[in-house]
Amino acid sequence: MHTLFAIGNRSTKGYGSTVQVLVRDNNVDQALRALKKKMQREGIFREMKLRRNYEKPSEKRAREKAEAVRRTRKLLRKRMEREGY
Repeated sequence: MHTLFAIGNRSTKGYGSTVQVLVRDNNVDQALRALKKKMQREGIFREMKLRRNYEKPSEKRAREKAEAVRRTRKLLRKRMEREGY
């Protein structure tokens, strides 16, 4: 018998996504590890942490701007590394 783990996620983008993992040969531990890995990749844990407390709009803007700066710097760093500067 196969069981399916499914976790729903309503993101801030306005659409819902579902993370699903199939349990094979009653190996629940392996399925849970796969589910946690998928949830980590999707950013569900991070979103849950952010939604734990109210975030003021000004704090949200500042956080998103800092994240954008971090992403840009990381991209530039990788590009410089690839091009050999």
